[in-house]
Amino acid sequence: MKRILSGMRPTGKLHLGHLVGALDNWIKLQEEYSCFFMVADWHALMSEYEDPAGLKTNSLEMVADWLACGIDPKKSVIFIQSQIKEHLELYIVFSVITPLGLLERCPTYKEQLRELKNRELHTYGFLGYPVLQAADILLYRAETVPVGEDQLPHLELTRQIVRKFNNLYKEDYFPEPKALLTRFQRLLGLDGRKMSKSYNNYISLSEEPESIRKKIGNMFTDPARVRVSDPGHPEKCNVHNYYAVFAPEKKAGVDELCRKAKVGCTDCKRQLAEILVSHLSPIREKRTELLADKDRLHSILDEGAKKAREIAEDTMAQVRKRIGL
Repeated sequence: MKRILSGMRPTGKLHLGHLVGALDNWIKLQEEYSCFFMVADWHALMSEYEDPAGLKTNSLEMVADWLACGIDPKKSVIFIQSQIKEHLELYIVFSVITPLGLLERCPTYKEQLRELKNRELHTYGFLGYPVLQAADILLYRAETVPVGEDQLPHLELTRQIVRKFNNLYKEDYFPEPKALLTRFQRLLGLDGRKMSKSYNNYISLSEEPESIRKKIGNMFTDPARVRVSDPGHPEKCNVHNYYAVFAPEKKAGVDELCRKAKVGCTDCKRQLAEILVSHLSPIREKRTELLADKDRLHSILDEGAKKAREIAEDTMAQVRKRIGL
């Protein structure tokens, strides 16, 4: 089986965007690939270094979310990045050979600077985070990386680092990872903007039913529909996007009722809220069960770290040999 590495930063509660944008895809991939799923706490520290108190708690809760959604530790390797010291060791090696211009032109770096304006991110570490991501992928000699089209420039940066390393040391040791273009479902936040913890426009995977109902009740809808008797425009309404993701079998009927002004926005949102409550309830219950047995979670992470470390140590032994250390 070809190997895949992917990860998430433990910067807070996982939400519906993480579920439809990544986790649903991860669950399918673990049936076809040898999957390594990483809690990217070093990456989280690069933006949360001023207030890192929640990283440990967030890491454990994130793993509970993964397991509750269907990530299986018998099929996938689940581990915490900072517990494998070789990530930083390979990061240093790649930092030495990576031209500064590649990092300054990285579109994801520029995007993060724009989005996270309330943090001081003009740091050496944050500029170099794509190099650490390359080290994450290549430490496990992952051949394939699941990405959306917007992430292709970063993957190409990783491939450039591979070429530079292989050319310098006269051997094709690292594979050039190929993109596994996956169709990520795009789910906007409750206010129509990008779903983000910074905007507080999300529903977490652990959200309580009453909180879900309240948030959906306040959800932004069709601005052109002032009265219940006004025909709706479901193609312009974010509520209907949620139906497409979580109840596609109902979307056509709801759209038709909306266009004909036979259902009001309040009733439409009330029905959506119950759909989401039903969808998230088993995840929330499983998550609660997992967090009540933290020894089990630590055992899964210890076993994952052991498996990851075996590969990481072998990779770094080969890299040290090639760079003369």
